[in-house]
Amino acid sequence: MTTTENFSSPDTPLTGLSSGEARRRLEQFGPNAIVDVAPHPLRRAMLKLWAPVPWMLEAAIVLQLALGDYVEAGVVASLLIFNSALGFFQEGRAQATLDALKSRLALVASVRRDGIWTTVPAATLVSGDLVKLSLGAVVAADVRLIEGAILVDQSMLTGESLPIEAGAGFETYAGALVRRGESVAMVIATGERTKFGRTAELVRSAKVETSQQKTILHVVRNLALFNGAVTLLLTAYALMLHMPIVDILPLVLVAVLASIPVALPSMFTLAATVGARALARQGVLPTSLSAVDEAAGIDILCADKTGTLTCNALAVMSVRPMPGLDEGYVLGLAALASSDGGQDSVDAAIRAAALRKPITDAPELIAFIPFDPAAKLAEATARLGNGALIRVVKGAFSAVQRLSSSQPDASCIVDELEAKGFRVLAVASGPSEKLQLKGFIALSDPPREDSAALVAELTGLGIRTVMVTGDARTTAEVVAGSTGITGAVWATSPLPENLQANKYSIFAGVLPEDKYRLVKALQKCGHIVGMCGDGANDAPALRQAHMGIAVSTATDVAKSAAGIVLTEPGLSGIVASVKEGRATYQRVFTYTLRSIIHKVAQVLFLASGLFMTGQAILTPMLMVLMMVLGDFLAMSSSTDNVRPSPRPSVWRIGKLTVAGIILGLFDLLFCVSSLATGKYMLGLDIAALRTLTVVTLVFSGQAVFYVSRERQHFWSSRPGRWLLASSAIDLMIVVVLAINGILMTALPVSILASLFVSAIVFAFLLDAAKIAVFRRLEIEG
Repeated sequence: MTTTENFSSPDTPLTGLSSGEARRRLEQFGPNAIVDVAPHPLRRAMLKLWAPVPWMLEAAIVLQLALGDYVEAGVVASLLIFNSALGFFQEGRAQATLDALKSRLALVASVRRDGIWTTVPAATLVSGDLVKLSLGAVVAADVRLIEGAILVDQSMLTGESLPIEAGAGFETYAGALVRRGESVAMVIATGERTKFGRTAELVRSAKVETSQQKTILHVVRNLALFNGAVTLLLTAYALMLHMPIVDILPLVLVAVLASIPVALPSMFTLAATVGARALARQGVLPTSLSAVDEAAGIDILCADKTGTLTCNALAVMSVRPMPGLDEGYVLGLAALASSDGGQDSVDAAIRAAALRKPITDAPELIAFIPFDPAAKLAEATARLGNGALIRVVKGAFSAVQRLSSSQPDASCIVDELEAKGFRVLAVASGPSEKLQLKGFIALSDPPREDSAALVAELTGLGIRTVMVTGDARTTAEVVAGSTGITGAVWATSPLPENLQANKYSIFAGVLPEDKYRLVKALQKCGHIVGMCGDGANDAPALRQAHMGIAVSTATDVAKSAAGIVLTEPGLSGIVASVKEGRATYQRVFTYTLRSIIHKVAQVLFLASGLFMTGQAILTPMLMVLMMVLGDFLAMSSSTDNVRPSPRPSVWRIGKLTVAGIILGLFDLLFCVSSLATGKYMLGLDIAALRTLTVVTLVFSGQAVFYVSRERQHFWSSRPGRWLLASSAIDLMIVVVLAINGILMTALPVSILASLFVSAIVFAFLLDAAKIAVFRRLEIEG
């Protein structure tokens, strides 16, 4: 249980803590720092060797070493290291996020101890310390302002681009930056109890199993169960034939090697790399290859309102002058009470609008008083053309109303504009004691022009867009309506644990911490979730989501936590990610189906060969050769021409396994027919039959490959050039070896040619069977 700091103790003097009390609190609560729990790289590397595919390869290596097959063991060990290295270099994102978090924290702080202002390391701050916040300072801990006023930029934490005017009583957080002013504040939380610290802890704990992990595990499990049973029967039959143990062990080794989808993990990585490069050309930068895989399956997108659905820039949407005045005049007065060249986005929007509607004889600015958060006003003194001085005020309607003469329709106008989600400012001017209301200016962050069309496109792709915003319900509903997002609204924070999140389409008034709960709630409902975010507080949600999306204005922390980073505002990058993710899914689907079909057929063929010849029809060396030729050259499908899935692509391994086994039986029928022809019609000896087995498996493997790559008939689309090249290499190598008797007994060209033609006929028959099986099992790919 975490100890809570007592920052509200009445014993804390306004002159600051004593050095002794600061030391006591530091010992009690610990330093103002985030604990580093990074796993050792060696441990991460070793874990890459502890998974289903590595287990099977490791077992094969042990068997090969026991049999003295050192060359074959070396080849398989190389495959094992290749797979593990690819996975290892894709990890470490969580630690990168924590490093980015810590790099944003202050190193030193100005603190009042023993009644004297001094500079100390930020790590030594404790709850109750008085700290000074001045221009350019990074806030070193969570604090509450006691006196003074500052303009504080919390964008690196919250992602909101607008600095906040802060006065006494305002709470700000570790990592925020002071843009203007000076203030004294009291520390209320340090270390892991700050918002930064809680965010870091959530980043460490946020984890969702990727589709790659689940798919590989389930495919290997299913193949191990099926082929393991066949291998046991194979071994039992060999014992019944009284085969020597020295002959049975190589037979078992070949069966184990034939069962391993050795390159499946590498195929996921390579296909995702190809997809990532394609996305980079479209201005989308994947920080994690698994995010490319996950993009294929997302069915709910939690879209940030600001900067994703909207322009992330305030603009004047409407001006309502009082009777007898025009819009230009009201804007001109408001511009006088707006800072020129500052960082206030409201003032910048008003000045830009005023420039578009210039007025003649504009008053001359004499003095300007910046916005006062306590009074909720900014004001100016100006000289009219006749030399008279006037006072101009601009601010919240309630504040301006108290200073000016009342207008009968003013409240109705304000209510009307606020009902549309606008931020409304009132403008008044006149002699200092007789101000008159001149009009209202409505501002808003308008929706992007392409948002509605892109939301509609996502809907057409089977993805429901949910809007998540910290803005009020009214503003959220207005923006949602203009972008085509409809449905129930949730407008209470924090989100409850038992929330049925899938029943809502708009979440308003949401705090950044709520996004993490929202992602977990949607995942609990069975959804594959994409989440947009921009601030450090969004990092846990971005890590927890299947596809975390850092928008173009995101902080470094959010970018390192996300799976993809958008370089352009809006939803277009997300649409591109979904389409590319689904194309990647199709390529991996091809390889996975091909692996299941061929692995099932290979093991059954070994058993059939033993029944037909009484001997092993493949040696470990030939099996390793086929693993390299077949499994790794087939990875060329990572660049194949494919059509993205029309709906979210979710792995249904059960159906895929059933389809693979059925089609594998067709593959087995072809292979057994070839072996039977060689033994009973051509009278080939066992050495020649082993060559025939290799050639048959390679030729049938190519037929299976081309049939697997299309969900329709295999001639429906043109294969990629790298796929065609890999096929040519595979066929050429095995034909050259077979004709010249290299590593195997030579076979006549006539037999190879006849087998090749038979494989082409087999491809058409297998394709017809595939269409029927896919239709029966409702596999769309």
